Amino acid sequence: MNLDNNDILIRLRYALDIKNIEMVEIFKLGGIDLSKEEVMKVLTKSGDVEGHDEEILEDEEHIPCDDEMFESFLNGFITFKRGKQETKPGQPERPALSYEHVNNLLLKKVKIALSLTSEDIIETLEKAGVRITKGELSALLRREGHKNYKVCGDRYARNFLKGLAIKYRG
Repeated sequence: MNLDNNDILIRLRYALDIKNIEMVEIFKLGGIDLSKEEVMKVLTKSGDVEGHDEEILEDEEHIPCDDEMFESFLNGFITFKRGKQETKPGQPERPALSYEHVNNLLLKKVKIALSLTSEDIIETLEKAGVRITKGELSALLRREGHKNYKVCGDRYARNFLKGLAIKYRG
């Protein structure tokens, strides 16, 4: 099963034990105004649900989280965790959206928000049973277009979220 942005948000929220009202605030900090009810609709899965292979459950109440909304959430999460950064003269008020692969963005932005080192990410992945070298991680954290850039697959993203849950929820 491929991870979609809604699924990533659900897993991230669970892993870090983020409350619903905090989700509303994080979206707002990222520049998206959602009510608590709308956030709950974002935090639903679309399509097939585990255990229901054949059956597709479509929820008309579901709000899909596109890449722009997802990146705005991650930017808001950084502000939520680290505080608002003063903008320097000539710097845009809000960061430009990067249009990078979602899983790479997840690693980078959560690393910033939680002040994680590369060693912390390697340890987090190991908690979920995945070994990664510092060089492999470095390739995932590079800017898209860099000659050593590698797309972060769902396996790493899923296990990173799983490792965060083990680390933060025990």
